[in-house]
Amino acid sequence: MERLYGSHDELGTLNLLTDNLVVQAAKDQMQIDVRQAFHKHIVHEAPRIVNDDVWTFNTQSSTQSWAEKGIVGHGVLLHYGSWCSANGVVYGPYAGQSITLEQLRGVAKAQGTEIRFGDIFFIRSGTTAFNELSQSQRVERAEVNPPTLSGVGQSEDILEWIWDNFSAVAADIPAFERWRAAVSQRDWYFHEVLLAGWEMPNGELFDLEKLRAHCKKIGRWSFFLSSEVCNVPGGVASPANALAIL
Repeated sequence: MERLYGSHDELGTLNLLTDNLVVQAAKDQMQIDVRQAFHKHIVHEAPRIVNDDVWTFNTQSSTQSWAEKGIVGHGVLLHYGSWCSANGVVYGPYAGQSITLEQLRGVAKAQGTEIRFGDIFFIRSGTTAFNELSQSQRVERAEVNPPTLSGVGQSEDILEWIWDNFSAVAADIPAFERWRAAVSQRDWYFHEVLLAGWEMPNGELFDLEKLRAHCKKIGRWSFFLSSEVCNVPGGVASPANALAIL
C-alpha cells in the first residue's frame, strides 16, 4: 500500500513538525516556565474487536524506553466547554452531540487564538467530568450500548480543516470524534481517515483541567508541547507522557 509520506515513513503527519516550526514554537511559547502534565488512560475494549493496547510495566524502568522521535511543537487548546456556557449552547458529553467546525472556529475567535500550520490541536469539552460521577452513575453510563458519546462531528469540511492545519489532534473526549456518528456522517469516521489514512496521532481522554485553568489565568491558549511516547515497534497506542510548557 502506498503511503502519504513514502513507503518507509513511520511519522505520518508528524512530518509537518519541521525543525523551523519547532524552533519558532519554542521561541514563542517558552515565556514563564510553567509546565502542566497531560494524562492519558488506556482502556481495554473487550469484548469488542478493537485494536487498543493494554500496558503493564514497571515504573522504575519504564522511562528507559524512548521513541525515536517525540512529538514536539506548537500546541493550541480550544476551551469548547466555556464557549458553550457563554453562548447558551447546551452540551452533554454523553448525549451523542456533534461539535461543529463553525463552533470550533467560534471558540478560536472568542479566545483570540491563532491557528498555525502544523499545530498540535487540543479540545477541552468537559467530558472528564465523568471522574466526578458517583460509582452507580459510572456503572449506569458504562452499561449504555452502543455508547452515545459527544465529540467532533464527522464531515468532509472538518476533515479538510484538520488536514490543512494540524499535525496531531487530541481531546478530553473518549474517541475525539462523536460516537457513534450520525448515519449521514459515517463515510467520514475520523479513526479510519486520521489513523489509517493520514497516520495522524489522535489523542483521547486527556485530562486538560489544569492546563485549561492556567491558560484562562494567563489569557493565552497556546503553548510548547513535548510528548515522548513509548517506543514499541508495531504498537497501536501509547501513554502520551506529555508536557505543556508555557
